[in-house]
Amino acid sequence: MRLEILTKSENQEIQNDIISKIRDLMNFKNLEPGDKLPSERMLSEKFGVSRSNVREAIQKLEFYGLLKSKPQSGTFVADIGQIAMNGMIEDILRLEDPEFKSLVETRILLELKTVKLAALRRTEGDLIMLEEALKAYKEKVINGEDAVQEDLLFHLAIAKASGNSTMNTFMLIITPEIITNFEKYHVCDKGLAFKGIEEHQDIFDAIKKQNPKMAKAKMKIHFETLYQYCYNV
Repeated sequence: MRLEILTKSENQEIQNDIISKIRDLMNFKNLEPGDKLPSERMLSEKFGVSRSNVREAIQKLEFYGLLKSKPQSGTFVADIGQIAMNGMIEDILRLEDPEFKSLVETRILLELKTVKLAALRRTEGDLIMLEEALKAYKEKVINGEDAVQEDLLFHLAIAKASGNSTMNTFMLIITPEIITNFEKYHVCDKGLAFKGIEEHQDIFDAIKKQNPKMAKAKMKIHFETLYQYCYNV
C-alpha cells in the first residue's frame, strides 16, 4: 500500500510539472484560442518525459476545458484568454485528492437525486442491469468475500438508470477514489455488508415500482447505516 501511494504521489508531481511546462510554453509562444500545440512526441522529447505522461497531462487539461484534441489533427488551445487560462491552471495545480468525508458527502448528494430520477425514468433494460448487480453483490457477501466493488456497481447502475449523463459521469469520476478509501478504512465490515443486501433490495423494489419518494427514503436509510461511523475516520 505504501508503494502504491508513493507511486501515485510521484505521478501527480510529474503530471503537474508537465502542466506547468505546457502553460509556460503557451505563454512563451503567445498561443491564442484555436492555436495548435506541438505533438505529444515533440512535447515528451522537449520535457524529457514519456508520451503517456504528456497524454495524461493533456487529458487533464481537456477535462477542465482548457485544451481540445481533434482526431488526426492534434491538440488545440480552447476558447479561453491567456489570463483566465493561467489562473485556471494555477487552480488545477493546487488541487489535492479529495478527503474521504468530501467523497461521501458528494456521493450522498448525487445519489439522493439519481435514485429519484432512476425511479421515474428506468427502463426494463435498466432493471435487468440493477438486478444483475444486486445478485453479484449478494453472492459475494454470502460467500464472505469483499463486495465493495459490487456494491458500487449497483449504485453506478442506478446512476445510469437516472438518464442523466452528467450525474452518471460524476459517479464514474469519484468511484475509483471511493473504492480506494473504502478498502483503506475498512468501511464495509460483514455486518454492514449483510444489512446492505436488504437495503439494496428495498432500493431496487422502489425503483421497479417507479416510486421516487420511496426510492429516496430507502436510499437515505442505506446511507445512515453504511456511513454511521464515516465521520470518525
